Amino acid sequence: MSYVEWEIKGPSINACNCDWGCPCQFNALPTQGNCRAAFATEIEQGHFGDISLAGLRCVTLFAWPGAVHHGDGEVAMIIDEAAEAAQKDGLIKILSGEETEPGATIFNVFATTYSKIHDPISAAIDFEVDLESRRGSFAVPGIVEASTEAIKNPVTGAEHRARVTLPHGFEYREAEYCSSEVTSSAPIVHQWAGRHGHIYILHMTPRGPV
Repeated sequence: MSYVEWEIKGPSINACNCDWGCPCQFNALPTQGNCRAAFATEIEQGHFGDISLAGLRCVTLFAWPGAVHHGDGEVAMIIDEAAEAAQKDGLIKILSGEETEPGATIFNVFATTYSKIHDPISAAIDFEVDLESRRGSFAVPGIVEASTEAIKNPVTGAEHRARVTLPHGFEYREAEYCSSEVTSSAPIVHQWAGRHGHIYILHMTPRGPV
């Protein structure tokens, strides 16, 4: 089967309500019994067909009442207000797992688990990240604020570094693990601090991470 050729590449932040490490990364059940997450990326290089996506940002909020694979999840996509109609449409298709080989990307896998998809939102998105320090943040005024920092040793306070490689992962090949804090309001409410986060260079095509 042929797909519209697309590619996105750029720094990304993913945060969830699980303990540091995120059991999902190791095929285990969520720490809290449910899964809530927030994702953001800034596309430095990218296109959907012949439509450039370079320079755009997007944020996605997720929630499931149990483990992701048990389904009944919901998702809210926030697209950079700078995106033109065709760019927005292309980004939504990518984030919805469309024009993608089955199971090849996190977006395609997650799409099979939703029972509720909120209407996409266009808004200004603030985003910054430093992989070396594990510090980053993203925000959509009135909707979500998120930040990451290095995991700290509970005894000495020293920064702890953990890097995970997933050769066959559907989100990334390698990511820096960190601690996250997220607060969001409608359409999906999040509230946590000192929980899991990872930052990485997202690089995807219809066939999965590059």
